Amino acid sequence: MDTITHGIAGALIAKAAFRGQDMFGAKPVNRQRIITWSLMLGAIFPDSDVFREFFSHNDLLILTWHRSITHSLVCLPIFALVLAALTRWFVRWRKWDAPSFGVLAAIYAVGILSHILLDLVTSFGTMIWSPVKWSRPAWDLIFIIDFTFTAILLAPQIVAWVYAKEEGLQRRALGSWMVFAVGTAGVAAIGRAVDAPLSVSGILAAVVIFAAAFLLPAVRKWGLRVRLASWNLAGLLIAFGYIAAAVYAHRVALERVDKLSSLLHLDVQSRGALPSPPSMWHWDGLIRAPRGVYELRMDLSGESTEVQAASAGVNTGSSLSYRYYPDVAPNSYIEAAKRLPEVQTVLWFARFPVTRFHKEGTDAIVEISDLRFPQTRPDRPASFTYRVRFDANGSVISQGWVRPM
Repeated sequence: MDTITHGIAGALIAKAAFRGQDMFGAKPVNRQRIITWSLMLGAIFPDSDVFREFFSHNDLLILTWHRSITHSLVCLPIFALVLAALTRWFVRWRKWDAPSFGVLAAIYAVGILSHILLDLVTSFGTMIWSPVKWSRPAWDLIFIIDFTFTAILLAPQIVAWVYAKEEGLQRRALGSWMVFAVGTAGVAAIGRAVDAPLSVSGILAAVVIFAAAFLLPAVRKWGLRVRLASWNLAGLLIAFGYIAAAVYAHRVALERVDKLSSLLHLDVQSRGALPSPPSMWHWDGLIRAPRGVYELRMDLSGESTEVQAASAGVNTGSSLSYRYYPDVAPNSYIEAAKRLPEVQTVLWFARFPVTRFHKEGTDAIVEISDLRFPQTRPDRPASFTYRVRFDANGSVISQGWVRPM
């Protein structure tokens, strides 16, 4: 999950479950605002591990370091205690009223735990048992950037702010709705750019839902009678409902993947149903077989099954259309590449790797791609594609991630 969504989720949890108040306001800082700030900071803290990448030239830190120690359930108590101690020192220096050390430690633990769980629901993998065990569990429920989920977490907090007081109510309500409506148009534009377009009906439905959320409570001003915690609790419950719906959709998608493997009588080494933008109706089914990877693109909102990808054959002989990505035949260059420590790290990370090989003049090129991260644009390489270049004598000239042009 992206860091911004983590922070929004932390603030929502604080307001819904711990009586936190809005982080910004005209009133002096009090313990309710410190609760919200602390839980929000705890919710984004695990992503502080990315700062190490700024001081290193190791391109593989995204695999070996990110989502490891700071995302660990084993290390969570240590980080919660350290953050609580730093907060207590800061609030004493500022002479603010704040929760006790024990309460702050619990709040930070909840924030960090929310981050870990929201990363687990994505497909990237999170090393929750590090440093005891360096595995990467992934629940494959929600795409790493899900604007619908982010909106569910953010909108209740904005609605609560809109209906906090009567003065300027209509201006705040209308302005907030317009911001979210424009944001929906922006998301639609992003979707088109990455080949994950939103339907016109989906865009209109989002605008109508935002209108209902921001404008209907203004009828007879009944929204003024709803407490801040109630708005945020409603948002938290809707977020849980969204995740529950994703669990169900994932199960349906996985059943289709298993159906394909059964129809083709595959020797399944690994399989998965991965969320694919722009909505929870879209899934990417992947099956790793001994000689390659089978891909099944699914749209659960209808009967059709869409298939996308280049440079692979399509088979529609069964009721399910799929694409097959074969590994290239083994050769000495591929074997040499797989002996490299860096490539072994890439293969440890990849759940659905596909190996390709080609020549560029006298140079031999070996590429390994993880099909969890599909090619979003035909003019750009797939994400997480690692390339090793050999000269005619079999010596490594260069290696590293393939960068988008």
